[in-house]
Amino acid sequence: MCNDKCNNNIVIPTDDMIIELADTFKVFSDSSRIKILYSMINQEMCVRHISQKVNMSQSAVSHQLKTLKQARLIKYRKEGKEVYYSLDDEHIEKILNVVIDHIKEERNE
Repeated sequence: MCNDKCNNNIVIPTDDMIIELADTFKVFSDSSRIKILYSMINQEMCVRHISQKVNMSQSAVSHQLKTLKQARLIKYRKEGKEVYYSLDDEHIEKILNVVIDHIKEERNE
């Protein structure tokens, strides 16, 4: 039987917002993309340096960067022929850290 505690005041986001949230979590569901995001914490990087850091080919990194850009998780700037990528904003690092904290908590770390 449901009691008075079932009547919380939490407002569920709109369907459009829920769909966008689910789509964003889908982008986070790929381990290669997570490695790429971590490589850009506190610094911007070019494809060559990202590929070295995450041990992936430059073409594979470029493919993942396209997905991350479309999801607005990263941004880029051009300097001559070089393109530098970075996290879109501080929320991306916070999301990664909150999930890591959750995992560590489950593992009693």
